[in-house]
Amino acid sequence: MSKLRVHAFGVSIDGYGAGPRQSLENPLGVGGLALHEWVFKTRTFRAMTGEGGGETGVDDDFIARGFENIGAWILGRNMFGPVRGPWPAETWKGWWGEEPPYHTSVFVLTNQARSSLEMKGGTTFHFVTDGIEKALARAREAAGVKDIRLGGGVATIRQYLRVGLVDEMHLAYEPVLLGSGESLFNGLDMPALGYQVISHVSTATSLHVLIAKKNP
Repeated sequence: MSKLRVHAFGVSIDGYGAGPRQSLENPLGVGGLALHEWVFKTRTFRAMTGEGGGETGVDDDFIARGFENIGAWILGRNMFGPVRGPWPAETWKGWWGEEPPYHTSVFVLTNQARSSLEMKGGTTFHFVTDGIEKALARAREAAGVKDIRLGGGVATIRQYLRVGLVDEMHLAYEPVLLGSGESLFNGLDMPALGYQVISHVSTATSLHVLIAKKNP
């Protein structure tokens, strides 16, 4: 069966995966951009944004690995856009412009129905209103033999962790303190849910930690 994977998810030293007061101006919350500074310099990210150059090495390897064998994505509504409540004329088409970097079907969790949105480059956003398990079932069908990437945000990852549906998770701990925001693990007993740390490696900017379900 395909796996549900989290990749390149930045976390502060005090455990926050996003800062407070998310908005159009601060989509990752106030201070949240600092959790992803390590990404912006990599060759893989710069290629995604149409830029040349960039650094190779361990950080870049982790970014590239997050796109290998991925046949579908799942996102929380905040990862698609800052709109709250009913969709205003369905004009918002995501953070990435006309050609998002997913190039697969993307299933967006929301309480507000919306028609599927086909974008350039093979990305189609589907809006799922009947819960995380239905979204995962649809993503598995779309992915076929490939895996599904769970893109976030924090609340979405926590929902899937709480019921043990995440198979693998790569976290990049950054040397910053946010003080408040969205806590990734608060109230979750990860060992009791069946998870363990399987490896870790440090770079000049990040501590990369891999977490996975224990073997039965």
